[in-house]
Amino acid sequence: METKELIKKVRKIEIKTKGLSNQIFSGHYHSAFKGRGMAFSEVREYQYGDDIRNIDWNVTARFNHPYVKVFEEERELTVVLMIDVSGSNDFGTVSRLKKEMITEIAAVLSFSAIQNNDKVGVIFFSDVIEKFIPPKKGTSHILRIVRELLDFQPRQRGTDISEALKFLRNAIKKRSIAFLISDFNDAEFDDALKIASKKHDLVCLRTFDKREKILPNAGLLKIRDSETGKVMWVDTSSKTVRNNFSQQALKHDNYLETLFSKAGIDSIEIASEQDYVPPLRKLFKKRSRRR
Repeated sequence: METKELIKKVRKIEIKTKGLSNQIFSGHYHSAFKGRGMAFSEVREYQYGDDIRNIDWNVTARFNHPYVKVFEEERELTVVLMIDVSGSNDFGTVSRLKKEMITEIAAVLSFSAIQNNDKVGVIFFSDVIEKFIPPKKGTSHILRIVRELLDFQPRQRGTDISEALKFLRNAIKKRSIAFLISDFNDAEFDDALKIASKKHDLVCLRTFDKREKILPNAGLLKIRDSETGKVMWVDTSSKTVRNNFSQQALKHDNYLETLFSKAGIDSIEIASEQDYVPPLRKLFKKRSRRR
């Protein structure tokens, strides 16, 4: 992409997503994603009902009266965006490609995070780790992330979610909020997901296009798998073919739903032709009510 065109696109994404973050998500983000650690704040006199384990014995001895340590929740978080850049995201049949929506969602989350004074990092993955941007603060850092989202060209086309989750565990030592943004066209990453979710607060955002679930009745179609490159002819006029396709898609949906539920992971689905604001807002509100 030419530099001028890239700058123009970055600016457009910044204006749209930063505005959404300011107007819609900032308050919800703050309450939905709170720090898990506790930091020492002050010492005050002991009151009935205080936990005796928090008594500060040095101060108590000095004043001959019990004092307790007061702790506050640490507000600063590390947010990691795990972005699927595999070939299947170069797909969209209505208004935009899946990867274009992923870019906007990632930008909204990034701007929401820096408003909360959080660090943001990115893991781009296909069936290998394509690029890692370590967590940092600041608008210039977020704009770098947006530029990468717009212009990044992966080396590989496949998907390996297990590898991405393994890298997350090894690269990010401190507990983080990790948004796994993918179409999840992969399987057998159950164990990796469960292990990662124990160390990090993992949230799964699944993107899809409606034609990945329902085939149109459009006669004989030449279809190419964007990850493997395999080409095949499909007779979409056959009701049996269309039903089998839908059944396979439903089976994968059920697999993911069961997997996320068993692992205790929050997840949402967003169609490429859909407005992503309502599902994200619903997710944030759901988490806010639990905290």
